Amino acid sequence: MGPLSKDEVMTDSEEKTKDLGQALGAALAPGDIISLTGDLGAGKTRFAQGLAAGLGVDGPVTSPTFTIMKVYEGRLPLYHFDVYRIQKIAELEAIGYEEYFFGDGATVIEWGDKIAQILPRDHLRLEIHRDLNRIEQRLFIVEAFGERSRELAKILAQAA
Repeated sequence: MGPLSKDEVMTDSEEKTKDLGQALGAALAPGDIISLTGDLGAGKTRFAQGLAAGLGVDGPVTSPTFTIMKVYEGRLPLYHFDVYRIQKIAELEAIGYEEYFFGDGATVIEWGDKIAQILPRDHLRLEIHRDLNRIEQRLFIVEAFGERSRELAKILAQAA
């Protein structure tokens, strides 16, 4: 089934990409899932850093490329997945991904399209594109796959 809504949001600097994530992070609730997709260097980790800041996470936030998942404590836990190196869903099953997806925190997944088949129906998908002529500019294609994610999409649109 396709998204309930689809929109576009633009940022013109790394800081504004992080600020956009921060605005969304401030609104996240337990069970919210954000799937990020885009080329290497598109801004997935920078956006995730903003989400963490919006949740009140202190300290550095880095992409968990080699560990698959990191937990950051803030207003509520942020479960930060990077599934770039995942070859089989069984790798996520081995770490109990469902406990995180349906847990007491919010989840952000870098390279989320690689595991689209196991994402809950209600999730927010952000496809990030960069313009090689405008190195700092990012275009976010925002797709909401449920009522809650549609609310989150509206927050992003207002923050942009």
